[in-house]
Formats: sequence, structure tokens, C-alpha cells
Amino acid sequence: MAIRSNLLAEGVEDIIESVLSSSEDEVLVANPTAEVIEGLVAVATDIDGDLPEIRLVADEGVLKDVLDDFIVASNAANLVADGALSMRTAADEVENTLFVTPNSVVALVAAGDKVAGLVTDDETFVETAFEAHQAHWEDAPEFKLRTPPLSRVRETLGEDIGEETLADFDAVLASLSSARGDGDGLDEVTISLLVAARNEVLLYDISKWGEDVGIASKATFSRTKTKLEELGLIDTEKVPIDVGRPRLRLKLGADELVAASADELADEAQKLLDA
Repeated sequence: MAIRSNLLAEGVEDIIESVLSSSEDEVLVANPTAEVIEGLVAVATDIDGDLPEIRLVADEGVLKDVLDDFIVASNAANLVADGALSMRTAADEVENTLFVTPNSVVALVAAGDKVAGLVTDDETFVETAFEAHQAHWEDAPEFKLRTPPLSRVRETLGEDIGEETLADFDAVLASLSSARGDGDGLDEVTISLLVAARNEVLLYDISKWGEDVGIASKATFSRTKTKLEELGLIDTEKVPIDVGRPRLRLKLGADELVAASADELADEAQKLLDA
């Protein structure tokens, strides 16, 4: 199945959806921009049913920057774990993003507030382009994604920490468009600590879970806890145990956070961090 006519859309996600829905076997994505990578992950995550095998070759710096966002990275990791997505890094000689399938080539072109997908299904051209980009893919080094799949994060959080904490975690993520920790959304460690504090979870338990699932080390959780405690976002109380030093129970510190619903928690926390 091939796309046989040019595409015009308001945004890249509409073009990407048309490409993925029209390709049964595989799609090679060459020279994607940050917007295209984000759109590709979002569209592929939302599509019900089978996906073509997506092979993405991107500039390493662009790929790292996009996948610094936990929301994008954890969904990409889901796709990788499912065998739907693989990523490699290389500088590409083509100027525009290309979607290359065995049956068509789509060049992505922005024009003002519109995006066009310029299509050719000329058999000879498509065959040559596919072979060239397949060879480019094979020569490119693999990009190793260190973020765990969101499905595994959610499953283990519910099992190890509790379903109420998982529900709050889901609500916070759903309220965010980005999770980078640089002022553009809270990072995954901060989110985990805030929802743990909302449910009065032990620091030991949430940091062990975070390290085991691959979010961050216990040391990173401890440093972030200290920062949030110094800023007044969370409090701790000592909980005696039979052997060893007491453990710390996390609690929300600021009144604004205590009063906030789960889907308001991130916004209120960001306001306090920006103050």
C-alpha cells in the first residue's frame, strides 16, 4: 500500500499518521527534526492496531535533546520494547525529513503555518531511494535509550508502591506537555517524589523503586529530595525501624501542594520552584 497523492496538513502529526497508516511493512525516517521525532512517538503511541517497523536515523544531538523529555522518552521506550521502533544516529545529507517505504517516498516541507508531504511513488525512484536509505541505516550506530518503558514504570509503581500513588503519577503526567526538569515541566524524579509525598511513602521505598526500574539512582533521588525539602515543597518525618537508622517518610510541605488535586500538583509545584 502506498501514498499516491501529496498531503497538506496543519501539523506534522497528520502527515505522520497518514504515512504510518499507509505503510504495512516498514518506514525509514531520515533526518527528522525534533518536532518530527516527538510527533512520530506520539502518533505511533496512539495508533491502535499493528504498526509498520519504524527505523529512524537522526542527528545524535537532536535525538538526545528530544529524549531528555521523560514523557517522550518513556513512550519511545515502549515502542522499542514492542519492536515497533529502532533508532540510530548519523548526519544525513538530505535537507528535508524523508519517510521512505518500499512503495513511496514522502518529503516533509513546511510552508508558513502548513506542512506538506510531497509524495512520489515512481517505482524506480522509490526502489533506489529505499536501497540508499537502507544502506545508510545499516551503517549508522544504534542509539541506546536509557529511559525505561512507561508501561514498566507504571506496572512496577503500582505493584511496589501502591495503586493510589500510580493514579497520582498518571494524573501528574497527563497534566504535563513536557517533563524535562528545566522549567519546561518537572523531571521524572521530582514527579515521583511529589506523588510519593502526597501518599506519605517512605523515601527508601520510592528511591529503591526508582533505581530498580531505571529512572535514577538512589543518590539522585536523595539529592532531589534534599532540594525539594530546602525549598519547602516536601517535608520528612522519621519512622523508627527494628534495626538501623530510622527511615524518612515523605510528606507534602507547602500548603498549596497539600490543597492541590493530583492533576494540579505539577502546576502548583512549578509555581513554587519558579518563585
